[in-house]
Amino acid sequence: MLELRRRGHEVDVFAAPGSDEALGATALPVQPFVATPEARADVAAPPERWMEEHHAYLDLMLGLRDADVDVIHNNSLHHLPIALSPLVAAPVVTTLHTPPLPWLESAIRFASPRSRFIAVSAAMAAGWAPTTGSVVVPNGIDPSRWRVGPGGPRAVWVGRLVPEKAPHLAIAAARRAGIGLDLVGPIGDRGYVAREVAPYLDGQVRHVGHLAHRDLDVVLGQAAVAVVTPAWDEPFGLVAVEAMAAGTPVAAFARGALSEIVDAGSGRLAPADDVDALAEAMHAAARLDRRQVRRRVEEAFSLSAMVDAYEHVYAEAVTALPAAA
Repeated sequence: MLELRRRGHEVDVFAAPGSDEALGATALPVQPFVATPEARADVAAPPERWMEEHHAYLDLMLGLRDADVDVIHNNSLHHLPIALSPLVAAPVVTTLHTPPLPWLESAIRFASPRSRFIAVSAAMAAGWAPTTGSVVVPNGIDPSRWRVGPGGPRAVWVGRLVPEKAPHLAIAAARRAGIGLDLVGPIGDRGYVAREVAPYLDGQVRHVGHLAHRDLDVVLGQAAVAVVTPAWDEPFGLVAVEAMAAGTPVAAFARGALSEIVDAGSGRLAPADDVDALAEAMHAAARLDRRQVRRRVEEAFSLSAMVDAYEHVYAEAVTALPAAA
C-alpha cells in the first residue's frame, strides 16, 4: 500500500479496528451485533462475532457500489467482497492467500466477470485452478529493512510454535546435524509445546521468544542457516524470504510454495518430514554464498517486483471493462 502511494496512486485502506495507525486505514465498523431472542433460539445460529464481521463487510461493499475508484483490491478471506463484486462499479481484484476455502469457492461462482484473482504462489494457483484462474504474484518484502548479516555457528527457526509448523522436526534435524538451534516466535499451542518442544530445550536448543523486527534482523543475520519445517503445504513461506534477505540460506521441507522460493543458490530442500535429509540440507545450505542468497530476494521477492505485477493486473482489469455507453 505504501509503495503504491509512493508511485503516485491514491489508496484508501479499509482494515479491522486496531490496525497499524501508520497505514492511515479506515477501520471497518465492526459493531456489536445482538440477535433477537427468536434468532438466538435457532440452534444453527452463527456466533455473534461471525455476524459482526458479516455486517462490516456487507456495509463496506454496499458503500463502495458507486465509489469513485478504479480498482478494489481485496486481501480478506471473507466471501462477501467476492460475492458482491457484481454490485460495485469497479473491478474487484482478490489475492488468494490460502488453499481453497469452501465459502470462497462458493462466492467465486457469483463473482463479476470483471473480477481478477491473484495467487501468492504457483502452488496456490494450482489448488484454486478447478475453481478459478489466477495470476501468480509472489509476496514481496522491502529488502532495505533487512541487513545482510555475517552468519554464525547456530541455526534459526522462526514462526508460531504450533503443530502445523512443526518446530519439533527442526529440533530433531538440528540435533542430528550437530548444530545449535534458536526457536523464534510466540507459543501458539501450549499443550503441543509442553509435549514436543519444552522437553528438548537446553543449551543446544533455545526458545528465545517473540522478537521485534530489529531483534529478529540481528538473529537472522547471525544464523548459519534458517530451518523451515511446515507440516502442511504452505501457501507461500515469508519466513524463508525474510531469512534470505538477511543473507541466511534456507534448509526446508519441499512443501507448498517453498520449492518456488528456495533455489540452488539460496538454500537446500529436503523431502517432507524427512529429518535426516533436512539435517544434511542444513549443512549444505550453510555453505552457500550469503550475498547470492540476498540477491535471490532482490530479484524475485522484492516489494517493488510485487507492486509492478499488481499494477499490471490492475491495468488489465480496468482496460477490460466495457466502454461506457
